[in-house]
Formats: sequence, C-alpha cells, structure tokens
Amino acid sequence: MKRELYLILLLLTLSLAGKAQNDHSINPTGNFITAAPQPFLFSVNTLTGSSPYWSLNYSGSYGERTLTPFGYDGVDQQLAVKGYLGNRFTLYANAAIGFARDGGTTSSQQAELMHDFIGGKQQFGPRIGLSLGGSRDWTNVKSIFSRVTASFDAASWRFAGNLRFEKAFDKSRDGIDLVTSFGFHHRIADNFFGGVEAVGEDLEGFWEADEAEGGAKLLVGPSINYIPSGSRFGFSICGGPIIYATRSNVVPSEAIRDLSTLSQNGYTIRAQVSFNLH
Repeated sequence: MKRELYLILLLLTLSLAGKAQNDHSINPTGNFITAAPQPFLFSVNTLTGSSPYWSLNYSGSYGERTLTPFGYDGVDQQLAVKGYLGNRFTLYANAAIGFARDGGTTSSQQAELMHDFIGGKQQFGPRIGLSLGGSRDWTNVKSIFSRVTASFDAASWRFAGNLRFEKAFDKSRDGIDLVTSFGFHHRIADNFFGGVEAVGEDLEGFWEADEAEGGAKLLVGPSINYIPSGSRFGFSICGGPIIYATRSNVVPSEAIRDLSTLSQNGYTIRAQVSFNLH
C-alpha cells in the first residue's frame, strides 16, 4: 500500500512541477474566483462575498504509527461541504470514515458556522472571524468547539491560521482542548501555489501531565495547491512527520484530531480534491 501511495504522490508532484516550469507568466491580479475554496489541508479559511460559491471537498490520508483522522493508522476518507451563506457567514461540515489495518471501520462528523468580524467583504486583504460548531468523534463522544480564523489573501500569496478550542462531553477527556494551525502559500505560476503548513495539537499538554490525547504534538511540512486553468477542480497535498513535544501518562483518546498517534512519533500524508459548484 505504501509503495503505491508514494508512487501516486511522486507522479502528482512531478506533474505539478512540470506545469510550474512551463508556465512562466503570473497574473498580477490573481484569479481567486476559480481558486480552491479550501486550499489548505489543516487550516480552514472563510469565504467572501466577492467570490460566493459552494464546493465539495474529498480528501484521504495515509498515516504510519498513527490513530484517528487524518492520522489514521491505515487509510481514511473524508467528504466535506463548504459554502458562503451571505453577510460574511461561511458553513463548513464534514463526515469521515476510517479503514483500520485490522479491517474495522469507524466514522465521525462535525459542522461549524464561521463569521468574519474584520474584513470578509473583499477577497484581498485581512479577514478575522469566529466560529461555533459541534462534532461526534470515532467513539461517539459529542463535543462543541469554537475556532478563531485569520487569513490574508494577496495577488501572489495567501495565509490562513486557526486557533480552536474544544469541549468534549466525556469525563475522561480534557476540560478544554487547544489546537492551532497555519498555512502559507506563494504563487509559483498561474494557479500553482507552494508553501508550508504547520499544526500544533493538544497544546494543553505543555502544562497538563495527564492530557487526554497523549500530549502535545507538532507537524510542519510542505504544502501544494493547484487549480487547472478554467477548471472547477482543485488539488492539494501536504504531509510531514508527527513529533511529540510532550507526552502524557494516559492512553490517547479517539477524539477527532489530525495528528493523534499511538504515543510515538509517526507521519501522515494528506491529499484533497475540491470541486467548485458555483
């Protein structure tokens, strides 16, 4: 399985690199109407009134020595819907199913409503917002969460970052879970972007010895986003090593996490295909 996955990722990277080498002109104004509505793999950005659209996003990942999406120890799939509701409101919802190495399957769902309080009326410039949402994880534990969103789009680069606070309704979980992430892309050629993404997960592990998800975890890795000219499809890929910054003295829970691992360092690779319905 790993050999086929590496081959697919290598071919995708080579094709995107070839596209970047062949297309030398850069549109100075940018065409964000056809850009991916969800360009980053680990950070969620809001939509704007200057480019209102709905999209479907299908993503899958492969993880080694990991647990839960998108670091499932095996292969998992996720389908998400994202849309602009007007008046600077964005809806984002997803459902995931994981296929474990032992042949078992499990699922999770989450949905949230985001609103920009600063910016959000034009595509270019800064946007800062807040969200409220709920989720059901792989073991049927319900949670509510809130996310602070920040993003900045320019003609040749873009940034998005999140700070998420989560409260799980289970006495074995943490009082509050803290997850942060950011992504940066720079336009290489036309609608081909490259950059980096980083995730810091369960950061309360820095001050809680019994953190319920196994400790604070970090990931930093390369990120690519590509939109073929005139296409409604967009493609993204990102991955990297998962490193434990701290370790707790409990067995990790099965909360919805991008990086949760089996109390040891590992890695995850995640790819996404988005389809713009507008």
